[in-house]
Amino acid sequence: MKIESITLREIHMPLLYPFVTSFGKEIERHILLVTVRCEGVTGWGECVASEHPYYSEECVATAAAVMRQELIPALLGHTLERASDCVPLFARVRGNRMAKGALENALWEAEACAKKVPLWKLLGGTRSEIACGVSIGLQESLDRLEEKVAVELAAGYQRIKLKCKPGMDVALFERIRNRWPNILLSCDANSAYTLADAEHLKTFDRFDLLMIEQPLWHDDIYNHSKLQKQIKTRICLDEAIRNARDAEAAIELGACGIVNVKVGRVGGFTEAVKVHDVAQKHGIPVWCGGMLESGIGRAQNVHLSSLPDFTLPGDVSASKRYWAEDIIEPEVTVSGKGTIAVPDVPGTGYRVNEDLIERLTIKKETF
Repeated sequence: MKIESITLREIHMPLLYPFVTSFGKEIERHILLVTVRCEGVTGWGECVASEHPYYSEECVATAAAVMRQELIPALLGHTLERASDCVPLFARVRGNRMAKGALENALWEAEACAKKVPLWKLLGGTRSEIACGVSIGLQESLDRLEEKVAVELAAGYQRIKLKCKPGMDVALFERIRNRWPNILLSCDANSAYTLADAEHLKTFDRFDLLMIEQPLWHDDIYNHSKLQKQIKTRICLDEAIRNARDAEAAIELGACGIVNVKVGRVGGFTEAVKVHDVAQKHGIPVWCGGMLESGIGRAQNVHLSSLPDFTLPGDVSASKRYWAEDIIEPEVTVSGKGTIAVPDVPGTGYRVNEDLIERLTIKKETF
């Protein structure tokens, strides 16, 4: 695949409902999309960085700058046998994994289209359908939270994840567990606690949670290992796992019993598969986390989730949970039993709605 041109564009997509976490509230997404064209084939990628550098050091502006100044010049004009060949071309640039991942994933889609195979087959997937859960942001009241959970369970979702933070945790779990004692329930702290909160976090054990996701510092493994020894609920690491080496260290230190794999957070499909393989080797289940992606990133998450160790329901939910109109056709839909079928056609199996993207675009550059 000879890389002939690359287009960056920023689009604005309003969320159907505000999404509130310990980081703050999002009411719309500023999304950086990448289009890679190589010898008649086009691949699309999505940078999952947010408008602000709160979840990670990256944001839309920094990702665009790094792509423009470093990554795109390193890629243009090269002929690659496979998408993963871009990894050494990007290696001199430290960090900036979300920027790298957007470009790399576009190349994986292009490779799948060029070879006329489904993306999941290139990645090593084995499933024809994936199990789905939902992430529910902090709500203005417990009644509203209960209403939201009821809606998602009625839609068939197999796992409910509640965002939490100090002062908004135990009461949430009590309300939901009292009404639904047997559902698969987990929580996500987004680094809102410290090790000084260990005694409080021990109280979460009585709610039979599947996991508590990233309770401590975003870049910490060691203190999570100390916390895991004090609580029964399995810790799931998210932000702290940046690559397969982090996963290996966290598992060997006993810092987690579950790993969240976000393809953008680890820098693209190549590293995501490596993280998956490390966890599988150690018997640690993984699941695919979400970053409020548009349909482009969401479709690629569907294919990643088909790998064999993705045994827990991920945050890969239906387009209609977030968008009045998604930018792919057909939109991602979830069955009544809480699953998504993995398309068995070349590429991702979803068509990009370029007319809608043009209407949503506020900035565009082609190299």
